Amino acid sequence: MTRTETGLTGTLLDRRYRVDGLLARGGMSSVYRGVDTRLDRPVAIKSMDSRFADDRTFVDRFEREARSAARLHHPHVVAVHDQGFDTSAGPEDRRAFLVMELVDGGTLRDLLDQRGALDLPLALTIAEHVLSALAAAHAAGLVHRDVKPENVLIGKGGNAGGVVKVGDFGLVRAVASAGTTSTSVILGTVAYLSPEQVTDGSASERGDVYSAGILLYEMLTGRVPYTADTALSVAYRHVNDDVPAPSLARADLPPALDDLVLRATRRDPEARPQDAGVFLAELTEVRNQLGIPVVPVVVPSSPREQEQVPDAEKTLPAFQAVTVQTPAGGGPRGTQALPRMAHQADTQQPLPPSPGAREDGPPRRRGLWVTLWVLVGLLVAGGIGAGVWWFTGGRYVDVPKVAGMDRASAEQVLRQAELTPRFTEERHNTVPSGTVIRSDPEQGSRALLGDEVTVVLSLGRPVVPDIPPGSSVQQAEQAIKAVQLEPKRDQAADQYSAEVPEGAVVAVSPQPGSQANIGDAVTIVVSKGPPPTPVPSVAGMSRDQAFQTLTAAGFQPYDAGEEFSGDVPAGHVIRTEPAGGATIEAGNRVGVYVSNAVEVPSVLGRSGEEAVQILSQSGLSASDGGRGGFSFVIGQDPAPGTLVPKGTTINLTIVP
Repeated sequence: MTRTETGLTGTLLDRRYRVDGLLARGGMSSVYRGVDTRLDRPVAIKSMDSRFADDRTFVDRFEREARSAARLHHPHVVAVHDQGFDTSAGPEDRRAFLVMELVDGGTLRDLLDQRGALDLPLALTIAEHVLSALAAAHAAGLVHRDVKPENVLIGKGGNAGGVVKVGDFGLVRAVASAGTTSTSVILGTVAYLSPEQVTDGSASERGDVYSAGILLYEMLTGRVPYTADTALSVAYRHVNDDVPAPSLARADLPPALDDLVLRATRRDPEARPQDAGVFLAELTEVRNQLGIPVVPVVVPSSPREQEQVPDAEKTLPAFQAVTVQTPAGGGPRGTQALPRMAHQADTQQPLPPSPGAREDGPPRRRGLWVTLWVLVGLLVAGGIGAGVWWFTGGRYVDVPKVAGMDRASAEQVLRQAELTPRFTEERHNTVPSGTVIRSDPEQGSRALLGDEVTVVLSLGRPVVPDIPPGSSVQQAEQAIKAVQLEPKRDQAADQYSAEVPEGAVVAVSPQPGSQANIGDAVTIVVSKGPPPTPVPSVAGMSRDQAFQTLTAAGFQPYDAGEEFSGDVPAGHVIRTEPAGGATIEAGNRVGVYVSNAVEVPSVLGRSGEEAVQILSQSGLSASDGGRGGFSFVIGQDPAPGTLVPKGTTINLTIVP
């Protein structure tokens, strides 16, 4: 005997997965909440209809597609954990099942049913998440084939709002391969099928793009582009009609969104974006151009949650709705619930007639006046109550906490509190960039409904700016102050530069791009102009040659004096001042010191008188030179060629 769907509850599939309760039921499968008893984690279990189990083609493809889907890891894809076949009820009731990630929330269909057309930030945020999942699938060679709101799950995701996940990858392909598949299975989601899927059953990445375009159309307008009494009529329009611009159904849509939807839903597949990744890039570009922010996704209440609302909370049969006008600008809005007056009119004494009314009129007219005055009294009382409420606190609201949120979340929270956010930015040493630092008025303050609340967003820590070499010091100081850092000048840090003119900025320290704390110093390094030219080394040159060399190098040589050197001949340069190799400014004077050493001449073999004369002409003197004309020199000290100071005495050895 075949089990009913709820009969699976309490069973253990594959000796591992406990089935707890039915979540949803469709024409081909049912989804249950379950527990993986081995890992002790909640899961969703999709059990396929038993009629597919005997189809070998379906079984083979089901296993292949499950393995492909399980390899698809993406934050916006429902993860597939396992697959198998349940035979616990006997071979006659063999069922294929998938074990998937449990998404605790509702579907996009639930959200559309509850809200109708979505506001632009929410619609585009959901579309980006869906396309992100499809793009990952297309990159992995996997086509979804059944993109529709029922397959887009929105689960609870913490402070950032709901998390969007796309499910049922590859499942349609497995079902389509089964011999039991009928036309009704294909037409079950015909509102989102591409023309080529309708005409020849072909499915590709561009088919997913078409379905995602229809999905975006529905989120923007609250309805699909084609509706009819039969699925065949809808399919006919997909094949033969162009999808209308969504702005025809919703006038406030910008033209860029019209163009985006129309490109994705062209009847010719080649005219669409080639895959979801390209569609996602185009959607993101349009969103950025329009300045539409990414916002937290609203988690819808599932139909099961709505069913749990007590009947007494769904209807109020003892009340009627009466619209109460309130002061302009705020206060109680919408409708007020007031008790019906028919029963009271039957049991209470009638009110006095209005002025001018005749008491002897027909009873029916008197009853009408009574009812009218009761309503007038109630309206007056309601107006007075509303006014008291308004002026004693009803027009005020507490400023909610937004510190620590991102911009989109803070804006949503403030607008929900009926306050108007205004965003400014400033740098902060510890709060990450893009996060709210504080609000003004601050959290918990009382504000009038509609008041503006300044929200200060963090720009993060200051970053040392990139200052091009050659900038003026004033420009550098302005750029540094603009990021809340303090410019600093230190002449000891200045540098010579052959490329940067003197007085212009060479660099800054720390380097550009370095993070700093607010108020930290940034040293501006200024150019001292081209580096000084080193003084050429002219030691050993003749005086004239040294002067020529120094002049050619841009210096002004001058005679600084004479000095003795036992290594440098007379008239040649001993040293300069500044010394050779020293760096000084071009054009400066350089003193040249020339050697005054005397080279001892040879007087050997000369007569004593002749030797004395030769030495005297060289600026030297002789130790012995008074002998007669027949004497001659046989020795001298220092030896000939020695360099000695002027006036040095040369010891001569003379004979006889």
